[in-house]
Amino acid sequence: MLSYIIRRLLLIIPTLLGILLINFIIVQAAPGGPVEQIISQIKGHNIDSTSRIAGTDKGDVSSQSTGIQTNQSSDASSKYRGSQGLDPEFIAELEKYYGFDKPAHERFFIMLKNYLKFDFGESYFKGKKVIDLIIEKMPVSISLGLWTTLIVYLISIPLGIRKAVRDGSEFDIWTSTAIIIGYAIPSFLFAIALVVFLAGGSFLDIFPLRGLISSNWESLNWFEKILDYLWHITLPVASLVIAGFATLTMLTKNSFMDEISKLYVSTAKAKGLSEKKVLYGHVFRNAMLIVIAGFPAAFISVLFTGALLIEVIFSLDGLGLLGYESVLNRDYPVVFGTLFIFTLFGLILHLITDLTYVVIDPRIDFETRDT
Repeated sequence: MLSYIIRRLLLIIPTLLGILLINFIIVQAAPGGPVEQIISQIKGHNIDSTSRIAGTDKGDVSSQSTGIQTNQSSDASSKYRGSQGLDPEFIAELEKYYGFDKPAHERFFIMLKNYLKFDFGESYFKGKKVIDLIIEKMPVSISLGLWTTLIVYLISIPLGIRKAVRDGSEFDIWTSTAIIIGYAIPSFLFAIALVVFLAGGSFLDIFPLRGLISSNWESLNWFEKILDYLWHITLPVASLVIAGFATLTMLTKNSFMDEISKLYVSTAKAKGLSEKKVLYGHVFRNAMLIVIAGFPAAFISVLFTGALLIEVIFSLDGLGLLGYESVLNRDYPVVFGTLFIFTLFGLILHLITDLTYVVIDPRIDFETRDT
């Protein structure tokens, strides 16, 4: 097992490299980089967006742009859209500040060198280090991810087992109908419905609409802080759970039904073992392997992507919102820094999943499997 773990850890290096390279190439081909964002801001198309140029804020950019635009130097050869009328020296300064004065391949290798030291640079538009931004936003996303994944598994596994045991019964039919309806409702639409009915929309005003804690958080005792936190997180988590448990429930049911039909189950019953003993002593261990395999994907999906719209609707400043804003603003240090960390985290979770396989079923031997 040790050699398998070492091989998997070594495989993380080329995997990370390949993912970063592909995304770097795509980003280079995409229009609207940070230099063009500033040019657009100077031209008045995006004057309200947050930005910083070499320590100057957007007000300084606006004041500087007046003098820049009066210098009507010829810039027909400029490669940036909308830069006509701007001083070429100013464009060159922008390129130098954002690192675009170097060739693409050189920028890529500089990025890799910094990433080896876990130096992800500083956000172009927020004026903070990328790692500080991630740490700042991480608690919100982890809260949503952990609670959602935990509740989904606590609901889906018992429900899936029950549906497998009572396949074709009225219970199976009406729960399947409810699951299909829940699956068909997007999480963001369910979130809007919860806001309308329970968060001061057109009906009740029971739950708060924004944030994870109240403004008087510091003055609360520990028990009141727990209640306040749960009060705030109830609606966001409920929005994510409603669309998340359907797939896992049906996966659990189908996995158990597949195992129940096998010969070893009939043999165990013929020996006089009770149905509960057969189900949880023999079937459960085998059927749960495929369910466990989906845990990393489910957790990462909720943690980094699935909660994006939920964070926006409930004003939760987490990683999903950070990633979305960084892509819109072409904030490349944040885009690639978060991509690196999330990919590394996901690969490590997949390795943990394989190790969990062995814990649940010692018959599995990864040593003899080609990586």
